[in-house]
Amino acid sequence: MKASVLLKSSLLTSLFVISSCATTKYSMDTAKNDYSNLEAGKVYTVMMRDGSKNQKMLFRNVEGDNLIGTKGKKDSTVVTIPKANVAAVRDSRKAGIATGATIIGAAGVAALVFSASRAD
Repeated sequence: MKASVLLKSSLLTSLFVISSCATTKYSMDTAKNDYSNLEAGKVYTVMMRDGSKNQKMLFRNVEGDNLIGTKGKKDSTVVTIPKANVAAVRDSRKAGIATGATIIGAAGVAALVFSASRAD
């Protein structure tokens, strides 16, 4: 009985972890994406092509070949990043939600396994 509960909980945990590890990633390949999916007012992490430090920016719009935004919600310093220098853009909010959901799911499965082991 213990093995079947452990097996089921492990399967449920791995299924949950695989399905919740989702981030939105935009790339420079214009055949795949032209940055039209970026939403104004959201915070994105921009990975640079030249290997310099990643930049977080509150996205405003795309003007020509540049991504325009600000450094943050409280810092109104304008950030202009040329599309040619961008390796990828990630939605940092979705990554945080996925991490939180994984932690909550793991805690739920641990509680299920603990209660099943106590029932015997």
